[in-house]
Amino acid sequence: MSAGAIGVLTPGPARTPSRTARDHLRLVGADERGRPERPVWQPADSAMRFTRRGRLVITLAATALVVVLAMLLAATVDAAAPGIVHATTVLAGQTLSELAAVQLPSLPIPDAVARIQLVNGLNSSQVHAGQSLLIPVMP
Repeated sequence: MSAGAIGVLTPGPARTPSRTARDHLRLVGADERGRPERPVWQPADSAMRFTRRGRLVITLAATALVVVLAMLLAATVDAAAPGIVHATTVLAGQTLSELAAVQLPSLPIPDAVARIQLVNGLNSSQVHAGQSLLIPVMP
């Protein structure tokens, strides 16, 4: 045999595959012209992804919407809340029920007491002589 034939038959150094070897290329389907069906940079799961600026814009828009809704809600709550006509001072021996009957005569006494308590932030019906109370508007 010739030397060339012996070199062909002798095996070269064997390469063993590395366990950490990864595929560096990704197969992408091609159309009839050989172009990829979708851009390589597009994620395979087709999920929409936003940039940092896009996320900022969406966050600001959502925040603005929440602020506008909160302002509208606050305006409707203010419109429903009773207005304040004047302040009055509790006299010695006067109860909240007597004060409610005098200041809000068109309302039943329990409702008038509840409105005065609500406007003044009172937890009970006890009042003290000299205490200043705000009286709400009649409905």
